[in-house]
Amino acid sequence: MAAIHDGSERRRGRNETEEERADRMWGELIQEVRVAQTGVQILFGFLLTVVFTPRYAGLDDTEQAIYIVTVVLGACATGALIGPVSLHRLVSGRWVKPQAVRWASRLTFVGLILLLATMTAALLLILRVATHDGYVPYLVAGVVLWYLLCWFVLPLWTRRRYTSRSD
Repeated sequence: MAAIHDGSERRRGRNETEEERADRMWGELIQEVRVAQTGVQILFGFLLTVVFTPRYAGLDDTEQAIYIVTVVLGACATGALIGPVSLHRLVSGRWVKPQAVRWASRLTFVGLILLLATMTAALLLILRVATHDGYVPYLVAGVVLWYLLCWFVLPLWTRRRYTSRSD
């Protein structure tokens, strides 16, 4: 790495210091979290109301168990996706932004996995209640495969395909 006249190190690519890179990455991460948070909060809010509807009492034991699992997954996803905000607030001004960005990124990734699980369980519950047909697991599996393709396979393929080997 080349040193510049003030003694701080610069990275290849964007020619930014570690702190500048952390600032940029933090801004990008927060924008990404906003999208995921909105989805999980709407879903979680909806899930919290279901138990208070007359229809809930008519669910069989399996469907009630799926509902409980779905609510717990939604609560965990919400916690993981709000976690970066709390992390930033509690470490702000402590000169640990690069480390905070790494931990916030990990929390966001865990939140996305939990959101995937929440959406899968919610879809399973809704389709079981709506149809009672044997093709429900296949529909759910198809949607999960679609989520995996959109959320993980395509981004990882893009990363591998277009990342320079010299970096």
